Amino acid sequence: MSEAYHPILPALILGLPLLGAALNGIGAFAWRENKTVPTIVGPLAVLGAFVVCLLNFAAMRAAAPHDPSLVPLWTWMRSGQLEIGVTLLFDQLSVLMTLIVTGVGGIIHVYSVGYMREDPGYSRYFSYLNLFIFFMLLLVLGANYPLMFVGWEGVGLCSYLLIGFWYENREFSDAGKKAFIVNRIGDIGFLIAMFLLFGVFGTLDMPTIFERAPTTLLAGGAVVTAITLFLFLGCVGKSAQIPLFVWLPDAMAGPTPVSALIHAATMVTAGVYLVARSGVLFALAPFTQAIVASVGVGTALFAASIAVQQYDIKKVLAYSTISQLGYMFVAVGVGAYTAGIFHLMTHAFFKALLFLGAGAVIHAMHHAWDESGDHGDPNDMRNYGGLRRLMPITAATMWIGTLAISGVFPFAGFFSKDEIIWEAGVRGYAVLWGTALIVALLTAGYMTRLMVMTFHGDNRSFAKVGGGEAGANRSGESARGRLHEVPPVMWVPLAILAALSAVGGWVQIPEVLPLPNLDLLHSWLEPVFAPAVDVASAASGAAAGGAHGEGMAHEAPLGGGEAFWAVMGTVLAILTIIVVFRRLSRRRYLPAAESSEPRGAASLLYHKWYVDELYDRLIVRPLLALWRGCWRIVDDRLIDGAVNGLGGVARVVGWTGSQLQTGRVSTYLLVFMIGVLIILGSLAF
Repeated sequence: MSEAYHPILPALILGLPLLGAALNGIGAFAWRENKTVPTIVGPLAVLGAFVVCLLNFAAMRAAAPHDPSLVPLWTWMRSGQLEIGVTLLFDQLSVLMTLIVTGVGGIIHVYSVGYMREDPGYSRYFSYLNLFIFFMLLLVLGANYPLMFVGWEGVGLCSYLLIGFWYENREFSDAGKKAFIVNRIGDIGFLIAMFLLFGVFGTLDMPTIFERAPTTLLAGGAVVTAITLFLFLGCVGKSAQIPLFVWLPDAMAGPTPVSALIHAATMVTAGVYLVARSGVLFALAPFTQAIVASVGVGTALFAASIAVQQYDIKKVLAYSTISQLGYMFVAVGVGAYTAGIFHLMTHAFFKALLFLGAGAVIHAMHHAWDESGDHGDPNDMRNYGGLRRLMPITAATMWIGTLAISGVFPFAGFFSKDEIIWEAGVRGYAVLWGTALIVALLTAGYMTRLMVMTFHGDNRSFAKVGGGEAGANRSGESARGRLHEVPPVMWVPLAILAALSAVGGWVQIPEVLPLPNLDLLHSWLEPVFAPAVDVASAASGAAAGGAHGEGMAHEAPLGGGEAFWAVMGTVLAILTIIVVFRRLSRRRYLPAAESSEPRGAASLLYHKWYVDELYDRLIVRPLLALWRGCWRIVDDRLIDGAVNGLGGVARVVGWTGSQLQTGRVSTYLLVFMIGVLIILGSLAF
């Protein structure tokens, strides 16, 4: 008989990254030149937390089905009816999220040792990185909304610090501020939702709210709809959905491992986690669920279209992340919560791989250009080409990541993305289903373009602008001896992530495929999402548990079963890759300095549909004009004018008084006599 589950060393999961952040933070001042301490402390703090998470995962698997385990640490605040404790929540969802955060985060920390080794802010970097992991773990383990909000704000703070890590550069610093400000817009929604929840339930503890919600809130009512819409506003900001997505592409200003951490294991997945964790509330609000799914699919298509015409390798991956997050919101929006978390997990594997692979290319380009004296944009794919011969490990692992994100069988993305598309179809969302298929093909197209421009064709890394050596340099011979594979501390993490990207989806193999059926993830998360499924079933009067043996018709909008569309999906993805590869392989690219800006429709996509320019004209400039007006009229004229006017009056009064204080006795006697005469005159008349 299975034993009951009790969390193992729960405080260490948070304590180790926090201790690492503190030690590395001290080291940023105490032993700035000594890089041994952050090299050891930074990765080990997160990998140690990962080991503790593994122990909890094993203990939970061995335990009998149980209610969520709460670990109260201390009381944070108590005021009247409000009582908020620092309490950790351990259930199947939170433990899975801690494994993703610490596992993928630990790999990124190891990779960072090689990538950031020569940076003067090495210890400060690892302090921020450890702190980022701490706040993300607090976010997923918090048992109440305020504690989750502390983690929510904490990852926002760390993103600001890490995106603007090289703060001497004004552009990078501005990118950090942009991320911080845009996220505050969404966070207002989260705060309002908490006020509403406390007003309705008198508590902010999540287990209590989820237990009472079905009987306290009216399904489809205005209150639950308002609560969930405000919660989703927070998710839109944190997970970069329309219209608050504009901060994420600019977040590429930070070191590339930071981009991998933000996009794969931490911050941007927080919104998906919040919707999934609050599944009971969203199940009671069908209007909000429709909004979530619609925003998700719209964002997925919009971001994928932009990625098609980007040349910055990190921005291609950034818009890819926005698009894949859209898929996750489609899943949780239609009520397929496990499918959304499944894609969150596999996306962490292949997106971390792709970002770290891009970082390896950028790192190699930096070193090669520093040694040769050449200058250019090391992020621009037009300056690459032919790198597969010079960086074979990076090329091979990134191809695995590309096949995974493109949904090619049997890589991880095939299983998770196919499930989302299928769930949207069988639940009757024909438009979502069709749009998701289109986005899948666009993903295969722009990722193949990235691989062709980076690793195939002739090398353009050392082509001289307008010089006679351009043709010779494009042959690739000039790159030999300058560009080379990254050291093992960087390519070993790539290999680990490539393996996870290849087989990470095998935890959930649908029974319709001619493969051994595995239902590990659905069965693992079923206790967490069962209440939301029950609420949705009761509200609709029919089973809403998905296409996994719960009585739902297994037929897509255009007909055909799940196996048919799974095969069609991977066939279409492979055909897209082949067509794009053959077409672009024959194209002759010019280095960035010799290339002209795209025109026509390509220019529209290259400039990202001019959304940033639109926001600048409609929001930023009017606000700046308002602030300047407030400064010149209110501050300078009214406030300063009033203060200066009072000062002028004081000066006049002082001058007048000074004329009476001459120090001459004759003057005082004259004034005295005049005063006496005035008094006598007034008495006489």
